[in-house]
Amino acid sequence: MKVLYKIAAAVLAFASAVSCDEFGPVFTGEYPQPGEYEKVQMTATHTIAELVAMYKVENPMKIKDDIVIAGKVSTSDRTGNFYRSFYIQDETGGIEIKIGKTGLYNDYKPGQTVYVKCQDLTLGMYGYKSGNYGGNGMVQLGYEDPDGNYETAYLDVSSIIDRHIFRGEFGAPVEPEVITESQLPGKSDTQATNKYVGSLVTLKGLRYADQVFALLYVDSNKDTKLSSNRVFLSDKTHGITTWAMSKAKYKEYLSSGVWDDVKLGNANDQNYGTVAENKEQLLKNTSAYSVSQYFTMGNTEIQIRTSGYSRFADTEIDPAVLDGSKTIDVTGVITMYQGSIQFTLIDISGVKISE
Repeated sequence: MKVLYKIAAAVLAFASAVSCDEFGPVFTGEYPQPGEYEKVQMTATHTIAELVAMYKVENPMKIKDDIVIAGKVSTSDRTGNFYRSFYIQDETGGIEIKIGKTGLYNDYKPGQTVYVKCQDLTLGMYGYKSGNYGGNGMVQLGYEDPDGNYETAYLDVSSIIDRHIFRGEFGAPVEPEVITESQLPGKSDTQATNKYVGSLVTLKGLRYADQVFALLYVDSNKDTKLSSNRVFLSDKTHGITTWAMSKAKYKEYLSSGVWDDVKLGNANDQNYGTVAENKEQLLKNTSAYSVSQYFTMGNTEIQIRTSGYSRFADTEIDPAVLDGSKTIDVTGVITMYQGSIQFTLIDISGVKISE
């Protein structure tokens, strides 16, 4: 089993660069209270699963029909672990709405019904990888990307948002469903085939897998795809005992020398020296970094991925969890990336140590 983890981590190191660029700093303070708005009520024409079923892999689809979906908001960006988007879910699954603004928790609150008029929006997938070591990513709802770099772009213009996203009544928050290993999605699943994809769930009895994944840059102002500008931390823990790394925590880890022997570059292109040899430049360009902490649920690998900009990025994982003497129960959203399960916490209260 340990060998499989190492193989998976090595494969992930080849292709996870985009996944590590999603997060950014989120304003988590208090905005002025928003004014009253007219609560709307619409009739959904499709469930989320029915909408997602229209998507074909690697073929982003601009929606031409007058389709309306509805769901309750299940996430919040208040703690900074969701960035420029929120999830809604109905009884068939959940979907990410790419709004393109921060501080969304002021307008889209957990438990609130949101209606989406989908005509002229784009249905696309983020994180797909072909081949035996790949699989599906997440089907998202956004705008057409004019640059063609991604299958969807953000709705970041107020007039466009107002034409498509409508707030309804407040209700009880979404109750996470406790699911078993057999109910977890497989590498080819989407919301159309597994209702837990994109949904708020609780997973119990996760055991630490003694490895992390993080992608660092020597200089984030330069081309982040260059091998000479990349440092992959994978295969083992690399001394990272926190859920993620703020700028201060990253600098602390880097200065400690725990990564000194790690080579720069991609798996087959590591001719750029070690972290120790490039430390001055790395320290000069400190940044917050997302980290995937690996756990197992039975025989299934779960990557709990946390933003370096989240309020709880530097929270230490309990030593009893790290040494395997205790497990954790987690509540958050199941997402997919290249056929692997990535789990996103809404806040640190979503982690409970099993007794």
